[in-house]
Order: sequence, then structure tokens, then C-alpha cells
Amino acid sequence: MHLDMDAFFASVEQLTRPTLRGRPVLVGGSGGRGVVAGASYEARVFGASSAMPMHQARRLVGPTGVVVAPRGILYRTVSARIFGLLREVMPVIETLSFDEAFAEPAELAGATVADVTDFAERIRARIRAEVGLAASVGFGSGKQIAKIASGMAKPDGVMVIPPATELDFLHALPVRKLWGIGPVSGDRLSRLGIDTIGDLAAMSTVEVSSVLGATVGPALHRLAQGIDDRPVAERASAKQISAESTFATDIVEIGELRGAIDRAAGDAHRRLVADGRGARTVVVKLKRSDHSILTRSATLPAATTDLDELARTARRLALDPQEIGAIRLVGVGYSGLSAIQQYALFADPDAPGTDPADASAVDPDTVEQSELPAGVLDLAGAGSSTSFDSVQRPGGGRRLEPGSDVAHPDYGHGWVQGSGHGVVTVRFETRTSGPGRTATFALDDPQLSVADPLDSLAWPADHLFDT
Repeated sequence: MHLDMDAFFASVEQLTRPTLRGRPVLVGGSGGRGVVAGASYEARVFGASSAMPMHQARRLVGPTGVVVAPRGILYRTVSARIFGLLREVMPVIETLSFDEAFAEPAELAGATVADVTDFAERIRARIRAEVGLAASVGFGSGKQIAKIASGMAKPDGVMVIPPATELDFLHALPVRKLWGIGPVSGDRLSRLGIDTIGDLAAMSTVEVSSVLGATVGPALHRLAQGIDDRPVAERASAKQISAESTFATDIVEIGELRGAIDRAAGDAHRRLVADGRGARTVVVKLKRSDHSILTRSATLPAATTDLDELARTARRLALDPQEIGAIRLVGVGYSGLSAIQQYALFADPDAPGTDPADASAVDPDTVEQSELPAGVLDLAGAGSSTSFDSVQRPGGGRRLEPGSDVAHPDYGHGWVQGSGHGVVTVRFETRTSGPGRTATFALDDPQLSVADPLDSLAWPADHLFDT
């Protein structure tokens, strides 16, 4: 079984902000470097899609579209609840991301298509009733078939591929449908006349290895032949927990860089606490304007979850942009994770610490191709930006940019739709309110405060667990 939530990020935004329901919604940064993290089905009709530059998606969608900043804590919390519901029925699930997972329900071994479909509909109905979102589900004898089936079941559907028809189904599909065939390898196969998965399956192992490589080629060849015995297993615990931010405008001052490091350290710390482990090593990642990366690390005497100590260590690792060049991305990661926190009465003077030799430049060609979107709290493209994981939390300072969650003692929870000339316009609504009313306030109105994005869910406290 492969379960995939439909247009997850955009759907969560529409769930918690009812005014957006039925409208083309783009989730991501709207600055010059903004990237689409998620697009609603209403936006996809216009050709918008994930990983597309935001400026291109906005042109496609036109004036009816709405760009909203990602709220990472919201997606993680909703994801945790969905997967929690799944685990009540299937103790072992293999999560791939916030919005998709594999499972292998024991009771479906040897079941009929009708039985499997009924099982899927019960799962989907419960997610719809308790979370409010649509899920698509695919079934097959292996992960490959199940994942393809869930994709073809979208939106909001179920597809079951019986074992007797799997090869006919698989071999008729375009070769790019095979999990692991990307644009480059797909184009290479196309030039050789390999257009379908069946064409790939008919190749010899030697031919596949010469085209796709000796390691990847044989594995993809087996999948093309319908051989997929990979088990469903819980994913191993993360070896590092991190948060990073891409900025719409490069950082050129050390003070600004330290502030960005503090925010990234705080975001990563929240995830560290939710994970339940302490960290001993702090890593700071700086991507310069030429896309080269510098990383520096420091190791503490003992694992800790103390934010002050972790953030202080991260700040010490900062490098002056005046000396190394302008910075476009800042990240902070915690590694050396330990399930049991250790306490030291005195620091170990011989413990390894910061070493300038820890700083290393990475060739731009080795830098990851995808970036977290810029302008996270920037609905209108103005102001500073933070990463997908960054969320303005209560107590973190007054930031009422468009897209920010806010609260008012009389009107309740809302979000900033626009700001300028010393005023902000807020729409007050949550998941349960229906489309809400708008009101305009002075930017410095003391009754308007930064709010927790999770309040927009209007869920009981026992449902608000974060992973």
C-alpha cells in the first residue's frame, strides 16, 4: 500500500484558511528566488507545479492566484496525526515525506480487489473525517506498483493492481513512470528508443548497465521486470536535525548573519526537542552568492538540548560576510544525537571544539539542486525571508508581514492578508470557522499579537503533537 496526500501543503493551507478553498494556491517564497513548494489542484490547472520558480507559477496562475508562505510546523503536525491514524491500523509504516508512506497490511495478503478497495476507502474516510484532507491510495504486490498506482489514482482516489495483471499494466507505461528514472536518464533511454517500461525490461542486463550504470541499472531493470521484494520498514532515526533559510537578499553584515543563525538554531532546536534526543555537535552551513558552501562544526563536551548553549555555539561558528562574501543561505544542524542526555558539572578543557580547519569550501557543481523556498513569511514579496522550516513563534518578536498568524482578544485567530502605510489587514478564520471577516489595524496595535500557526487548526491539545 502506498498512501499519498493530495496537494498536501496547499490543502493544509486551504483547510486552515477557509477563504482559500477553491482558489489557486501556491505555497512557497514570493521573492526573486522563491520556489513553489506546493500547488493546489486549482493552480495545477494553469500548469503550476512544485519546484517551479514562483515568478513563473504566478504568471501561469494569473491574478486569481494566492501565494502563501510555508508553515512547516503546521505540515509536520498534520502529517504526524495522519500517520498516527495509520499506525492504529498498521503498526509498521514507512514514511517517505510529510505526505506519503508505504504500509503492508497483514490482513490483505491474498485479499480480493474488492476487499482491498474497501480497506482503502475506510482509511481514506477516516483521514477525511478526522483531519479534513483527501488521500489517494495505490496497491500492488510491491512498492513500485503501489506508488505508481497511487499517482494514477489522484486526486482523491484508489487504484488496486491485481498481481495477475501487473506486468501488462507496468510494461505499457512510459519509462519515466519507473521510480528512479529522472529527466537525464529518461532522455538517455529515449534517444535509444526505450520509451516504455516494457522496452527497458526487454533489454539485457549488460545493456542496462552500460546506459544507467553498473549499480543503478540492474536494480531498475529488476523493477521494470516486476521484481520488487523490498520490505516495508520504519525509517531509521535521523542522524542530524537541521533547519536552513534561503534569503531573498544576500546577507552582507555579521550582525545580520548572527541573527539568521539564531533563528535557524531555534527552529532546529524545536525539532530536536520533538525528536527526544540531545545533540553534541553543532554544524553551521553557509551558502555564498556563488552557490559554494562553507560548513563549520563544533563538538560540545556532552549532548544537550539547551537552546542557549546550542545557539551560542552556532554563533561562534559564524564567518564575517565582509571577509568570505555575501551569504544567500544559512543553516544550523545538530548531530551526535543521543537518546540519553548527559550532564557535565564542568566543561572538559580537552574536548574538541571549534577549529578553523573545520571550514571547507564545496565546489558549486556539487551543491544540491533543490533549495528551500525564500520569503517564508512574505506573502507579497517584501521583507526578509526564512526557510521552509522557519516559523515565527510566540515570543520571537513582533513580525506582522503578510502571511503571519496573529491573534486578537476580540476577533480570535487570523492571518495577515496585507500590510503597508503603517496598517495591517487581517482575516480572522480557522479550520472550523468558515471564511472569516477582515479587519484593519494599526501596525503597532497592542491588541494584535503574533500567534502560533497551530491555532489555525482548532484541534484539541492531544492532537497537536509534532514530529
